[in-house]
Amino acid sequence: MSAEDRDGDPALPSARGAAVGRRIGIGLMYGLWRPRVLGAWRVPVSGPVILAVNHTHAVDGPLLMGTAPRPVHFLIKKEAFTGPLDPFLTGIGQIEVDRKTADRVAITRALGVLGAGGVLGIFPEGTRGEGDFASLRSGLAYFALRSGAPVVPVAVLGTAGSRGRAVPALPPLRSRVDIVFGEPFEAGDGSGRRTRSALDESTVRIGKRLTAHLSDARRITGRG
Repeated sequence: MSAEDRDGDPALPSARGAAVGRRIGIGLMYGLWRPRVLGAWRVPVSGPVILAVNHTHAVDGPLLMGTAPRPVHFLIKKEAFTGPLDPFLTGIGQIEVDRKTADRVAITRALGVLGAGGVLGIFPEGTRGEGDFASLRSGLAYFALRSGAPVVPVAVLGTAGSRGRAVPALPPLRSRVDIVFGEPFEAGDGSGRRTRSALDESTVRIGKRLTAHLSDARRITGRG
């Protein structure tokens, strides 16, 4: 299925919408902050890709939309799809997901993006936290094994708000935010297995790669 075909299927996220979302993200993110993007050339220029991103602030997703070299379809919690944000997020090709259950509609849409050669963005920790990849869910491994898409680790540094605040403050205007893309890797072991044990092993394997990338990104950017 091509991107054009996917735009003709209302059940799947719009590739054109994601491209519009990227243009909006570029304008907003570069207007508000000073993103420093490192390693973007590591993202394959075509074909399915999964961006695995650490998550400390709500602005991390928009930052990736505006700094990734290709349009990104993010899996976003359904609670964000309220009021005017609902048609907006849907219009720019983002995917609503219910984190409390195995959301079959979201799974189908995400696999549809990868099947059409698009870019799927995932926060593998499941929710905002320390942003250290310490607690991974199996969703990332599932999509990687099912689709065969390479995983590109991404570290977003400089957006973490003050600890203890229910709603973290935005990074100071015009402050530097670092987005570091790592080397793409295969989540599987090469056997093609999709069993529960293969999923568990893949989750562990992914966790090690993401943690190592985050450590490298902190060293390269001088952020600890």
